[in-house]
Amino acid sequence: MKLKLLIVVMVLVQAVGGLFFISDIAMSALGIARQPIDWRLREFMEIGAAVALLIGLVMSGALLVQSQRRLGRAEAQLRRASSAFMEVLESHFAQWGLTPAERDVAFFLLKGFSTAEIAAFRKTSEGTVKAQTNAIYRKAGVSGRGQLMSVFIDDLLADDQRGRDKAEGPETRD
Repeated sequence: MKLKLLIVVMVLVQAVGGLFFISDIAMSALGIARQPIDWRLREFMEIGAAVALLIGLVMSGALLVQSQRRLGRAEAQLRRASSAFMEVLESHFAQWGLTPAERDVAFFLLKGFSTAEIAAFRKTSEGTVKAQTNAIYRKAGVSGRGQLMSVFIDDLLADDQRGRDKAEGPETRD
């Protein structure tokens, strides 16, 4: 909420400063007569509009830096999650005793590729991929792709919960 308010204020401040200068130039160019004002007041108005634009520039820079930091943190979290997922995959693949070919097929299955696509990637027949898929399901103790994916999702969720429990400590848990 704070960030949204800051953005709104920044845009308004810049808009006021920009409108002052644009309206002044447009009125001069179109020959629109205006009421003369004291030169000191005019100078203060111009300084105020210029300061407003500078404040908007500084705020924009600060928001850009903040956005870059958030993006960096999100990318780091994604790398950690990806690494954790690969660790879970490798652990299960080793536990199930999958062959290198079955590991490839299992990885493609988890990515959502069809049997025909996997066969094309691996330059094998669809029958071979189907046989490998059945071997993967048998070794994993599941009956299909959905259950295979569920094994990994359950592990990741359990790891995430264990991590949260560890961070909270025993004294803060219900």
